[in-house]
Amino acid sequence: MMKELNLKTGRLGEDIAKEYLEDKGYKIIDQNYKTKYAEIDIIAERKNVLIFVEVRTKTGEQFGTPEDTLTKAKLAKIKRNAIAYSSAKRWEGPCRIDAVCVVLNPDKTVLRLSHYENITM
Repeated sequence: MMKELNLKTGRLGEDIAKEYLEDKGYKIIDQNYKTKYAEIDIIAERKNVLIFVEVRTKTGEQFGTPEDTLTKAKLAKIKRNAIAYSSAKRWEGPCRIDAVCVVLNPDKTVLRLSHYENITM
């Protein structure tokens, strides 16, 4: 039950992040792309840069922020995913990794959305 609720919250956060990015001029190329390492939430392109977006979503911040979940281990996994995707697609241009952190109110409206560009690479 809790895992299902977390998946729903995560998917809602990804949808919110996707809409936010599209409004900022990002072209969404793929979503929930699975590599042998894990899943890439959103892959986008903007100004000829391939952007891998990790979306972190929480309802409220009483047990920590979405940013708190971006550990060194998680960032290393995201980087491996980005390299695997770039290689598989033969992408020769610049890449970066972004994070979009979404905090929801209990009624699932957006309390806060923060976009961090080029968090690692």
